[in-house]
Amino acid sequence: MDAYSARYRKAVRRARVALRKSAVDYFRGDGSDWIALAGLFLTIPAIMFATIAAPVWCAPEALVLPIVAGGLLLRPASLLGLYAAAAAALIVESAVLGPYTEGAARVTPGTVLVVAACGLFGLLIAQFRARVGVPWRRGGTMLFDLRERIRAQSALPALPKGWHREMALRPAGGQSFSGDFVVASRTHGGRTLEVVLTDVSGKGMDAGSRALLLSGAFGGLLGSLPPHGFLPAANGYLLRQDWEEGFATSIHLVLDLDSGDYELLSAGHLPALQLHAGSGRWEETTGDGPLLGVYDGAEFHPVKGTLRPGDVLMLFTDGLVESADRDIAEGIDRLTGEADRYVSSGFRGAAWHLIEACAKDVNDDRALLLLSRDT
Repeated sequence: MDAYSARYRKAVRRARVALRKSAVDYFRGDGSDWIALAGLFLTIPAIMFATIAAPVWCAPEALVLPIVAGGLLLRPASLLGLYAAAAAALIVESAVLGPYTEGAARVTPGTVLVVAACGLFGLLIAQFRARVGVPWRRGGTMLFDLRERIRAQSALPALPKGWHREMALRPAGGQSFSGDFVVASRTHGGRTLEVVLTDVSGKGMDAGSRALLLSGAFGGLLGSLPPHGFLPAANGYLLRQDWEEGFATSIHLVLDLDSGDYELLSAGHLPALQLHAGSGRWEETTGDGPLLGVYDGAEFHPVKGTLRPGDVLMLFTDGLVESADRDIAEGIDRLTGEADRYVSSGFRGAAWHLIEACAKDVNDDRALLLLSRDT
């Protein structure tokens, strides 16, 4: 008796482990969909009997519920089997309830059309998931992971005492993905800060995939090459992608954190803005160079400057200063006017507020990077 009980417990434990493993694999998108298929198959006769027993409370159209769920959960081959079961249930309901001309709560041609239309859309969704190779259960997780990777790559490194940095990024249309991104690194033993702000052609989700690819590539190039070699290498990389809409603008800042001396190299990007604490005036500073991804052998000429105590440097993308009802010059004037309000506070928390004040409702990606040297 004890041996039989032990074998029984062992068999139950093995079955439980196998079921748990199948469920985990399924929800990860790695296993068979038989669990979901079996569950949905069982719901079809349950709905059918409920419709036959109380057609007023459980209408024949209720069969769209397992069909919609199957479009999200099942593979196309399994989904066809589920559709066959739903069609058989409709036939049984129609035979038991009688012709639709004899009263309400029966299977009508409209019922068949609604169920068939839901089945068609479910099959299209299942085929798309099968072609992409990403189950719906992992699709949202994958997008969330991609968004967090972009944010992690855009994180600015900590700076030594006496320096303040902050960045704000607002994608177009309130989306999670943006064609604007930042990569930054401290090089030469932490003495030099290198920052690259890039604006990929397009906006929002359309440019997000290319921005993710470029941010990873640019992050690998930054710090691995001499400062003057970064933009030529980035230009060559972009040309090799051979994208139909493959250009980008970029601005590369190389800042000596000991002296405050910096170099700016630009690839068709908007100028940076430097606030001189001594005069209280903003100055446009930019290098000379073409767009990235336009032609090979492009040259990028730097411009030099110095951030003295109290000075501020702003890097930004065109979505912040350009719109349909104003040109870039007007947008820059508005940006500097709003930025003057934060001089007394040392620009703490200013980046997000400047985007809100200057380009809150603009349907374009917006990015702003602030670097200030304390007095």
